[in-house]
Amino acid sequence: MTATEGLPKYERICKENDIQALFDKGHGFSVYPYRVIFLFRHDENHPVTVRLLVSVSKKRFHHAVKRNRVKRLIRESWRRNKAALYEICEKDNISVDVALVYTATVIHSYEEMLAKTKKAVNELIIKYNSTKLNNHETHRPTAG
Repeated sequence: MTATEGLPKYERICKENDIQALFDKGHGFSVYPYRVIFLFRHDENHPVTVRLLVSVSKKRFHHAVKRNRVKRLIRESWRRNKAALYEICEKDNISVDVALVYTATVIHSYEEMLAKTKKAVNELIIKYNSTKLNNHETHRPTAG
């Protein structure tokens, strides 16, 4: 499936098993104000998807209004930046699950979140390319 301008249901991680697999098997890195957890999947039976999970802690934002605002800002900044990741995934026929966990204690501006989300997406692309390179090196036939 190609990247759309929206963030439809199939691009969100909803099932508990998928969430558990992401946090158990996934890898992570930090791009303040996010903790990014990702899991690349290669499944021949399913179309290529880039799925997102957004998490904002009740411990950091006690009021639901503020948590929901942060989640809206994150989803919108992700929606604007996901196209580059989709291109890589479609080219290599791979899917990726991403969790963006908001770790800051203040609500950053939309412009800051947009820039940090772009940085996180670029870091995901770098991580994918390095894992692809490492996998390619380990599967290289030996001369002889």
